[in-house]
Amino acid sequence: MKDLKKYVAEFIGTFVLVLVACGVAGQTGGSLGVTSVAFGLVIVAMAYSIGNVSGCHINPAVSIAMLCAKKMSLKDFCGYVVAQFLGALAGAGLLMAIVGDSTKLGTNALYQGDAMLSFVIEAILTCIFVLTILGVTSRKEYSNIAGLVIGAALTLVHLLGINFTGTSVNPARSFGPALIAGNLEGVWVFILAPLVGGILAAVIYSFLDGEKK
Repeated sequence: MKDLKKYVAEFIGTFVLVLVACGVAGQTGGSLGVTSVAFGLVIVAMAYSIGNVSGCHINPAVSIAMLCAKKMSLKDFCGYVVAQFLGALAGAGLLMAIVGDSTKLGTNALYQGDAMLSFVIEAILTCIFVLTILGVTSRKEYSNIAGLVIGAALTLVHLLGINFTGTSVNPARSFGPALIAGNLEGVWVFILAPLVGGILAAVIYSFLDGEKK
């Protein structure tokens, strides 16, 4: 039952992220400031609501970093990722039912049509974001402000990345809207690159934390 609650929490968190934040992006045409703040605020809200249940990953890139850092089991990793993708699909599906326009689902796009450049951008942005999460969740004394810091970090990477790719840094967030919109062109970049970025963040943090110890 405990595991089920964690997976349900991840489903709900990712559902809200896609419905609200991608909804804001779609309705505002990807406005830099508004969209960035929307993604950040959703993370803050979810961190303080479901964080005590699942840790509020709501992102496979975060989960794979936690797996690499040995902070979660392979079983939980698989359960989290399945829940995250299902949540993203449900969020995108409801958003589509509300707006009735596949162009307003906040989908991502390759920067200048270049898959490799987009891959590098997404991997770097994800690494920055996940490195922040690993750092702020590693100390109990940071627990009260962790949600705020993580939300601010997501806002930051969106401020840079929106004009490039629309900013994914989250495979589930990209896949859900892309599938519902019927446009999977280049979506592999937004699935694979964040995972690479998450793994890279785990490696970097392990090195830095190990040196500190």
